[in-house]
Amino acid sequence: MREALRAGAPLRYIAVNRERKDPRMRELLAAARTAGVEVRLEPPAALDRLAAGVHHQGVIAMAEAKPVLELDALLAQATRKLLLACDGVEDPHNLGAMLRAACGAGVDGVLLPSRRSAGLTATVERVAAGALEYVAVARVGNLVQSFEACRAAGYWIVGLEAGAPTALWDHDLRPPTVLVIGGEGRGLHELTRKRCDALVSIPLAAGVESLNAGVAAGVALFEAARQRSRAK
Repeated sequence: MREALRAGAPLRYIAVNRERKDPRMRELLAAARTAGVEVRLEPPAALDRLAAGVHHQGVIAMAEAKPVLELDALLAQATRKLLLACDGVEDPHNLGAMLRAACGAGVDGVLLPSRRSAGLTATVERVAAGALEYVAVARVGNLVQSFEACRAAGYWIVGLEAGAPTALWDHDLRPPTVLVIGGEGRGLHELTRKRCDALVSIPLAAGVESLNAGVAAGVALFEAARQRSRAK
C-alpha cells in the first residue's frame, strides 16, 4: 500500500478498519492524505465485504485498472533495452513474482499476451508488493508477432528453456534483449521456442528438474543486470 501511494498509483480511495489506531496505521493514513487519496473509516464487516474473501490486514485500496501500453510506445520509451516477455504464464502468483523481479532488475517493461495469460488482478498486485506501479506493461495480441517489432528495434529474443545446451551465464545478455519465460509446467510454446534467436538454460543441481516461472525469471533477469553492470 505504501509503495502504491509513493508511486502515485491511481487510487480511488482507501478503506481502513476504524478500530485500528496503531502507529503503522497512522503513518499510512498520513501518507494517503498527503497524496490526496480519500480515506474511509469502515467497520471490520464492511472491509470483509469489500475484500470478497481475500485476506486483508484492515486496509483495502480501491484502484483504477493499471494502464497498459502499446508495444510501440514501450519500445520508444525503453532506455535500458531489457524487456521481459511472459509466454502463457497463467498463475497470478507467478506473474506477480515475475513483475517484482522485473522491477528489481530494472527492466524497461513486460510483454503480456492478451490470451492465455494471467491478468493484472488484485492477486498479482498483492504478490508484486507494489512493484507493479513501477513496471510498464504492454499487452500484445500475438507474442510471436511482437518479436518481429522488437527485432526491428534492435532486440535479440532469448528464451529460457530447461535443457538448452547454453547456460544462462554463458550467453551475452548485454545487447538489447527480450528475455522470454514460459508458463508453469510446459515452458515455452513450440512456436515461441522456434522464433527465439537463442535458447538458454539455468543449470540445476541433481534432484531439481526445473524452477517455477517466478524464480526462473528472477535468476535470469538479475544475471542480465549483473552482466550489464560489469560492462560499465
